[in-house]
Formats: sequence, C-alpha cells, structure tokens
Amino acid sequence: MATKFGEELMEQRLELVTLARDLHADGRLSDMDMAKVVKTPAVRVHPLVFLAEQKLDDAAIPGKQLEMDELLSWLGDKVGQSVYEIDPLKINVTAIAEVMSRAFAERHRILAVEVTDKEVVIASSEPFLRAWEGNLEHVLRKRVRRVLTDPRAIARHTAEFYNMAGSVNRARGAERSESGAGVTNLEQMLELGSMKEPDANDQHIVNIVDWLLQYAFEQRASDIHIEPRRDVGKVRFRIDGVLHSVYELPQQVCAAVTSRIKILGRMDVAEKRRPQDGRLKTRTPEGNEVELRLATLPTAFGEKLVMRIFDPDVLQKTFEQLGLADDDLARWHRMTGQGNGIVLVTGPTGSGKTTTLYSTLRQLATSEVNVCTIEDPIEMVESAFNQMQVNHSISLDFSSGVRALMRQDPDIIMVGEIRDLETANMAVQAALTGHLVLSTLHTNDSPSSISRLLELGVPAYLIRATVRGVMSQRLVRILCAQCKTFEPLDLDAWRELTQPWQMEPPAQIARPVGCKLCRDTGYMGRQGIYEVLVNSPLVQPHITPHLETAKIREVAMSEGMHTLRLSGATRVARGETTIEEVMRVAPVLDA
Repeated sequence: MATKFGEELMEQRLELVTLARDLHADGRLSDMDMAKVVKTPAVRVHPLVFLAEQKLDDAAIPGKQLEMDELLSWLGDKVGQSVYEIDPLKINVTAIAEVMSRAFAERHRILAVEVTDKEVVIASSEPFLRAWEGNLEHVLRKRVRRVLTDPRAIARHTAEFYNMAGSVNRARGAERSESGAGVTNLEQMLELGSMKEPDANDQHIVNIVDWLLQYAFEQRASDIHIEPRRDVGKVRFRIDGVLHSVYELPQQVCAAVTSRIKILGRMDVAEKRRPQDGRLKTRTPEGNEVELRLATLPTAFGEKLVMRIFDPDVLQKTFEQLGLADDDLARWHRMTGQGNGIVLVTGPTGSGKTTTLYSTLRQLATSEVNVCTIEDPIEMVESAFNQMQVNHSISLDFSSGVRALMRQDPDIIMVGEIRDLETANMAVQAALTGHLVLSTLHTNDSPSSISRLLELGVPAYLIRATVRGVMSQRLVRILCAQCKTFEPLDLDAWRELTQPWQMEPPAQIARPVGCKLCRDTGYMGRQGIYEVLVNSPLVQPHITPHLETAKIREVAMSEGMHTLRLSGATRVARGETTIEEVMRVAPVLDA
C-alpha cells in the first residue's frame, strides 16, 4: 500500500529537499541539519549519496550518523521495498547481462541482480520510477521484483558486469558450437569445419584477465583457480581459506585466458602436457605491488591454473599480527636465535608456513649475516636475502642446492622442503658445521616431524644433536569484530575440542553473525594457531629409533607446549574464533 510519501513522488525522481523534510518529520534529522540541507543549491549527485557524504548525525540514535545503510533502510521502510546488498560473488554475471541491454540499464539506472525461472530481481535507487517495469515484464515474461540499492553500487557494478559479459561474448564469437564440445586433452573430438580458437592476445581476453585479477584483489582472495570442465571453465576464488565460485567461462575462452596468463608468467604456452610453474608481478588498483605464483596442471578437460596471491605487506607484519604471541613466540625466538641447528615448520599446503619463514628470515637478515635460500618455486622475491630456484631440468634439486650454498659462506640457510634422505642429510651436515637451517615438513603435528625424519633415514642421534625445535601451524578464520555476538558456552562442544586434556572453559564464547564488512560470512581475515615443540634435554632421551610420538607430546606439554587444538581453544576463549573453525583445521590427536 502506497504511503502519502510515495503518492506525492509517484513517477518522480527522489529530491533532496523532500527527503530531508521526511527525515526531519520522522525524527531522524535535526532542525539545524534539515535547514542546512534545504538551503543547499542543486546537486549533481543522487540525493541519497549527497546525504550520506554529509555525515549528518542521526537524531533518533545518539552517536550514530546517517550513513548510506541507515538511509536505505529508512527509505525501504517508507516505500515498502527491501534493501539489497550487491555481492559480486553471488551474481551470475552472464545471466543478468542477458536480462536487459546495457543502454537500457544505464538509462533507467537499474541493474538485474537475480534471475530465476519465475522472477527477476531488479536493483534500483529510484523507488518511484516505474515506467520501465511494464516493458521489462512484457519482454521477459517474468515477474519483476524491485529492491532498493546504493546508487553508487549500481553504477559501479553495471559497468563491471556488462564489460565482463561483453568481453566473454566477443571472445567466444564464432567459436561457440551448437554441441558445446571443445577440444580437450583426453576427450578429442573431430570438429567439422575450421573453427578459429580465441587468441590469448585478443583485447577481449586481456580485458577478462585484467578484470579477474582486479576482482580478486578487491575480494581479498588468496588464490585464483581456473578449472576447465567439459563444456565450461569455472573460476573460483579462495577467500579466508574457503573457495567461492565466481564465474563460468566458455571452454575455449577459458583456454585462452589460461594461455594469456601463461604468457604473462613467461611459461611455455605450447606445452600443455606437463605441469609448469611461473610467476607474475602486478599492481593493485591502489598501486601496491603484488606477486602471483602460477602453477598449471594437465587435467582431463585442459589445463588447470592456480594463481597464488602473495601480498608483500605480509612480510611487514609482526608475529603478533600473524597470531604468534606470548609463550609460543618466546620459544620460537629462542629456537631461531641460536647460531646453528635445524628449525622446522610443519603443516599442510596453505597453512601459512611460507609466511612464517619469510617473516622470520626478514628479521634475521641483518647486515651482519648472509642469508641464503633454496626454494621450489621462489614464492616471494625478497631483496634482503639470496634466493635460488630449484631447477630439475639441470639436476639442481634441494640436496645439490644445499651443497652449493655451503660453499657460499652462509650463516642462515632456508630449504624450501625436506622431501628425501639426501636433502635431510645435507641439512644435518649444514647444522653440524655451524649453520642455522630453516625448513618445512609436511606432517600433521610437531612430534610427528621427528618420526618423519626417522622414516627418511636420519639417525636418531643426529636428530637429537641438530634439531632445535619444530613448530606446527594452521590458519583459522577470525571473527568479524563489527558483527560478532556472544552466547553461553556449549560444554559438550568444548569437551570435544579439548579432549583428552582438561582446560578451564570460558563463561561465554563468540559466534559469527555476518555484516556488510565481512560479506555476511561472520569472519574477517585469518590468523595462525601454533604448536611449538622445543627439543629440550627432557625430550631428547625419547628420540630413539622406536620413539612414541605420544610420549614426546606428553613430555613437551609438561614443559608448556600447547597442541594445535588447545592453542585454538585459547583463541576461542578470547572470543576471536569459533569451536567449529578450530575443529575444522586442527587434527585430532591421541593422548
């Protein structure tokens, strides 16, 4: 039912004076602010944008300002329309671009945001302009549901979505076949007639790649996955450790996008049968330099490409910002501050091992020491130390690389990963001859690293003599500080998290809610949880050819070590994350 407010403005654009008077009548705008707004000369921007930019005080809620969210909520209640927040990750760009032409959308300042079999959701910032509504329903033969949206978001996303959809359609061009079958690695199909594949240097492909990279930076993505399928290629972003589907590309366009990125990363474009690694350096829209590590993998339907995004600013973060603090940080400094020995970091792929090692090396790499690394591949180029790339084609592997580094008079050596006995022996020899060696192992927890070295063939007495300590880590999502709420603790869930050990339960814990800032996930960013095992005099006697990891864990815990789950439980008790999040990433261990 239309209100008096709505009837007066039917088929009219929103006016600044009218909005100000109604805000004042509803007690949201003070007399002084209303008078100031009414006297404002004609403005060229949307009246909602103008009011939001003035940062006027909300007369109804002391200490709060009339920002865009509050203005939209107020207006939505007045006109009976719900407020819609455009989340690009949840929008099918191809489908919404087909609802109406770009010219029609820009003329009426509207944007389709959802398309179903029965209805189309249209975002608008002019709730009283309805001239376009009947025409659109007639053409689409679907019900139109209107929602209220920030006019700035409509303008921005209209350009982004239509540019992206246009580039994809033009890139596909004549390559689109009726059958939808493309030429793939394992499923070769005879295509009758000459069909030109899209070129990696076409402007449309260039636009798609630029859009994907910029989009990933805006969404705080850590990885970009381009995955070919039978008919389409999927683009997914990993944000805070969770994958989100972003876009579907035609199979041929997906292959061209992969080729374009391979060209930029100086990879062999013609070679599609073996995995390749490359790197790329670019800038964000804000002007910050970002490094991308590229990795291809031949699959049944073409080359899968993963781009890992490394932000150089991460190296500038303190250990406290990474989540390593208090006793764990003190133990880590004690281990890495020694002049010789082996210090190991363990965890699965994507657990933050590289960030921890680089941050450590950055602090250790003073002008008085020579820091050398051998990596496969070099993940972040850092001028503070000397980095060497593994190259298997010329028989330069980790073991031969360490052997070469030993002749470079190093003080600190970082080995990307200990994978075999030869590399492990070289690391041991380096540690015995007065060098500090930092490296990684792929094990579940810290005590298991000792077992792994024994399995590789390193004698127990050499492990006792050289290994200074092991740190295992995982990344947990941190709750959004703006929207998290607190609730009483579920004792059963707490016992499941901390078993078989006893830990004082907190009175209440935080849980995720979701807001605009965290994209309705309830989480904002990730930090580490750590398990730091020091190879102390009490631990060393238990490092034998027939060691029991449970016994080493027990002794280490008696000296103050916390398991990954107990470290996570501490973060839960402080209201920083949730029990479910810790249990998702931290392994279950026996007592």
